[in-house]
Amino acid sequence: MNSGSQQNVSGFIIQGFSDTPELQTSLFVLILGIYLIILLGNLIVFLVISCNPHLHTPMYIFLLNLSLIDISSTSNIFPNLLHILLTQQNNISFLGCMTQLYVFGFLAASEFFLLTAMAYDRYVAICDPLHYIARMSRKHCAGLLTAVFTGGFVDPVAYLVLIPKLSYCASRLINHFFCDIAALLKLSCSSTFSVELLNYLVGTLLGFSSFLLILTSYIFIISAILKIQSSEGRQKAFSTCASHLACVIILYVTFLCVYMRPTTSYSLKRDKYFSLLYIALGPVLNPLIYTLKNREFQSSFNKVRQRFLAFLF
Repeated sequence: MNSGSQQNVSGFIIQGFSDTPELQTSLFVLILGIYLIILLGNLIVFLVISCNPHLHTPMYIFLLNLSLIDISSTSNIFPNLLHILLTQQNNISFLGCMTQLYVFGFLAASEFFLLTAMAYDRYVAICDPLHYIARMSRKHCAGLLTAVFTGGFVDPVAYLVLIPKLSYCASRLINHFFCDIAALLKLSCSSTFSVELLNYLVGTLLGFSSFLLILTSYIFIISAILKIQSSEGRQKAFSTCASHLACVIILYVTFLCVYMRPTTSYSLKRDKYFSLLYIALGPVLNPLIYTLKNREFQSSFNKVRQRFLAFLF
């Protein structure tokens, strides 16, 4: 950032949903309810898996980490949004904005990488079950998780280098409910080509590469399932993948709708609601998708609940 813009932009103003004042109270209640559902659902998943050693298998360890990502990603945005809706105090420092942007990118990238690792786990479980224990040992599982979060940590670093170099106009009003890249680029007086190019490269590399790996895994998985002779065996094998496949579809559809478009086609007022859907839909549905028909998890949940009630009474 040049020296003039550095002095002028010490912070931003998050507009949030102040352009629709008649909806402020309704949005506060709605978002608070969604946030509490996300916390409750994902904390239950985290606690049940943590408290039951027989669930300490790769599939459930990955699910535990997915719950942590969902809690963290919404906690990065929703508490500040609720504060803005309640108090109308919508200032955020430049450092605070960059921190929120980085954490958002880190967790989003980590979720893509984690779903890819989960696809590999399902591939090994169905296509090479005899070597599953060896190929998905505790050591290998820890290695995959390290790669997932290392990739997520590195992914948004370039944004922290390029975005502060932009020159900003007189307006400091971010027409969004958090420090989103597209909304920040709208405030820039200088060329945003390098950031937009980075956005497409990262989005394409991250989204396409992980999608390609997931797609390849499922081609082999479906091929292996079709070779199973009994319909009951095919149904059982597919049911172990259905939850993961549903989460992948939800993530990719919402991600493509919100972010994989040129900034000239953005309507920030409309896209705020799409972004809200992208941020909230996965964390709300993931615990339900993975646990609703999972008898093993439900049995463990009942044991944890009984222990908790016995402790209270």
